[in-house]
Amino acid sequence: MTHSYETIYTLGEFESLVEKEDALLVYFSHEQCNVCKVLKPKVAQLLHDQFPKMKMVYADTEKSPEIAGQNRIFAVPTIVVFLGGREFFRRSRNIGINELAALIERPYQMMFEA
Repeated sequence: MTHSYETIYTLGEFESLVEKEDALLVYFSHEQCNVCKVLKPKVAQLLHDQFPKMKMVYADTEKSPEIAGQNRIFAVPTIVVFLGGREFFRRSRNIGINELAALIERPYQMMFEA
């Protein structure tokens, strides 16, 4: 079973989530990206297994160009992680699950397990 995520469509939804969620991962891609399709469920599973308090949302860069533009997304897939309402890091194109886990682990532990 994989962890679920929701799709966001508007800049308002995005801004509200960044403000509301302590830990948020935004996955930017589009339907024509085959690498994105393979990576997305792996990212969702990683959060489910190791970082359950981090919310994941998906933004389609072609269907929601306003969100992508506001976040300066020029390549897919791009993952942007927000902690405490601020962008903590972003990674584009070649993203490894182990690398992503390592980037999230320490700040996540400081926020939720301290």
